[in-house]
Amino acid sequence: MAEIKYESKIGQIAANDAIVFAVLSNLENINHFRDVIPQDKLQDIEVSSDRVRFKIEGLGQKIAISIVEKEEYKTIKYGAESLPVPLNVWIQLKQMAENDTRIRITIKTDMPAMFKMMFDSKIQQGLDQAIDMLCQVPYNKLT
Repeated sequence: MAEIKYESKIGQIAANDAIVFAVLSNLENINHFRDVIPQDKLQDIEVSSDRVRFKIEGLGQKIAISIVEKEEYKTIKYGAESLPVPLNVWIQLKQMAENDTRIRITIKTDMPAMFKMMFDSKIQQGLDQAIDMLCQVPYNKLT
């Protein structure tokens, strides 16, 4: 297995970093987006302020994602449980101006080369779609 790193494109959010951080560092805010979560792909979603558990279609077992570290207004680090490979996710924020925060998602994982070949483009595409979705969130209305 080899450590692999994926980075999303950089997105632009029309809110300041404190507001974006407040929303993204409380996983209970996922409840605001349940209507955009594909119910055929993610099921049995359980949410608390620092952990979300869900079942992915075809995987069979529940996966948990927990906040493991926060650096106020800059970084939120998540760890995943119950996956066949270790997975860590970072959300990085940088305020460029008032109501202009840039966002990037980074994933680090260890996976066999065969898995990398199979999932490489799908992971990158998923990260970029996640950035697009996060940039559309009405952060100023959620705090």
